[in-house]
Amino acid sequence: MNATESVKAIKGGEFLIRETAAESVFIPEEWNEEQLMIAETCTNFLAQHVTPNLSRIDEQEAGLMPHLMNEAGELGLLGISVPEEYGGFGKDFKTSMLVAEKLGGGHSFSVAFSAHTGIGTLPILYYGNAAQKEKYIPKLASGEWKGAYCLTEPSSGSDANSGKARAKLSADGKYYLITGQKMWITNAGFADIFTVFAKIDDDENLSAFIVEKGFEGLTLNTEEHKMGIKGSSTRQVFFNDCKVPVENLLSERQNGFKIAVNILNIGRMKLGGGTVGACKEVITSSVGYANEREQFGRPISKYGAIRHKLAQQAILTYASESAVYRASQNMEEATELLLESGVDAAKAKLKGIEQFAIEAAIIKVHASEALDFVVDEGVQIYGGMGYSAEAPMDRAYRDSRINRIFEGTNEINRMLTVDMMLKRAMKGELDLMGPAQKVAGELVSIPDFGGTEEAGLFTKEKKYIANFKKAILMVAGAAVQKLMTQLSKEQEVLMNLADMLIELYVSESLQLRVEKLVNLKGEEACKEQLDIMRVYINDAAEMIAKAGKEALNTFAESDEKRMMLMGLKRFTKTEDINTTQCRRNIAAKLIAENKYCF
Repeated sequence: MNATESVKAIKGGEFLIRETAAESVFIPEEWNEEQLMIAETCTNFLAQHVTPNLSRIDEQEAGLMPHLMNEAGELGLLGISVPEEYGGFGKDFKTSMLVAEKLGGGHSFSVAFSAHTGIGTLPILYYGNAAQKEKYIPKLASGEWKGAYCLTEPSSGSDANSGKARAKLSADGKYYLITGQKMWITNAGFADIFTVFAKIDDDENLSAFIVEKGFEGLTLNTEEHKMGIKGSSTRQVFFNDCKVPVENLLSERQNGFKIAVNILNIGRMKLGGGTVGACKEVITSSVGYANEREQFGRPISKYGAIRHKLAQQAILTYASESAVYRASQNMEEATELLLESGVDAAKAKLKGIEQFAIEAAIIKVHASEALDFVVDEGVQIYGGMGYSAEAPMDRAYRDSRINRIFEGTNEINRMLTVDMMLKRAMKGELDLMGPAQKVAGELVSIPDFGGTEEAGLFTKEKKYIANFKKAILMVAGAAVQKLMTQLSKEQEVLMNLADMLIELYVSESLQLRVEKLVNLKGEEACKEQLDIMRVYINDAAEMIAKAGKEALNTFAESDEKRMMLMGLKRFTKTEDINTTQCRRNIAAKLIAENKYCF
């Protein structure tokens, strides 16, 4: 492995203790011609087939959603990441993420699409044997068959392995008989194939089964009435001694929980991409309305309060997008290294994505919360019309809320972020102890005021980010040392640590993207992107300081606490900038372009 490859081969979670070179990250400004054509196909599909029919979709007009899925299948959109041998396009993970993003503004259709191409198809593609893949994947890739995923039960949500659904072998040994109840099953009303999780006999862990809708013993409840995503089919699915041929056991017995967890990692990433796409759609609507709506004799886009909102919408969206594609590239590189070492293609993809499960959880949280902020401000920009069902913000506002619950609640994902980081450290996969001890030593040393280093365009931001890492290592190291085995029960502290990690990862991803973009296009062409970066990192410093202070106040005491609070203040200190002017610059660009344009 040469030096360049060594730099690229960063492990999941290592962003906390390693520097990343800007040239090693992928940025959306680098899409090639083929990828841009695929993106345009997605944009045109939404404009022609989905957006004009949103009301009909929300009313769940009989046959409409399956018809739209069929049309997407005819364009090849359902098989973007499916290998060519099974009728797909065999594109890389970044391209499939691009499709998720571009269709992310499709409201309920986006939910149906994501469920089908993700949790509906990937368990079979990645864990199925040759016969199972040959039978099911081509029809799922074309849209002839639609997919669904049956994991959640009335008594098991976040704790998926506690499900009560059971499977037993029939007397003749030819079938598994599944009995149980699943709820919140997306696409259930029109799905042909269900990936169902149940425990065989008294097994400790779940197993997974491929169940066809025509199998005896499978029935559906009526459609759920939901706050949002009203056009998405969501039903309970009942299994009463449902006869599943033994050859439809997916993977090995008791491997279901592992399947569920790994597929969720992919789902979290794709949700991040989809919400970024939805953010862009909402911002474009917000800018358009602000330019058209006049009050006191001029468009409301002329007013500072509105410009602040438009700019903040764009800042969060651009930052989330930067993290999405940085992680997507890392996953691809990890997969490629595994392929080069001789690992099977399906296993390599799973392991490559699993390697960056921490980043997937971070992205899921940040992007879903960014979208909620963006739609909330969208309603506010529209004013009274924002509250009208006749305007686009009504649907956007309601539909966005599910994303903080989908793919594991944001609370669960926050705690997973810290838990996975610490577990990898305990296994020796991440060296957190060494850097944490070094930071602890720095607390009692004379501060480095950095007067001799060479100034560069990104020198300040890189130093801020390096200090954010020190702040996290300091607080996390102290929490582990002080609370030890009790840390897992201190959920508020875990949430504080997660928020610090999230802001670090997104800040660094954004800085790396803008640095690479400036290297490609020059500083003058990236003025607004530089403003986005500066405002975001400025705000992130305050958020990291607040979360760190809350954590330290929970468990630290006396002189030790005072010393660490002083260290936290040092590590989150940034130079004052005119964030008002930066936001004005960002908003001016949006207003001039009359759309999201970054």
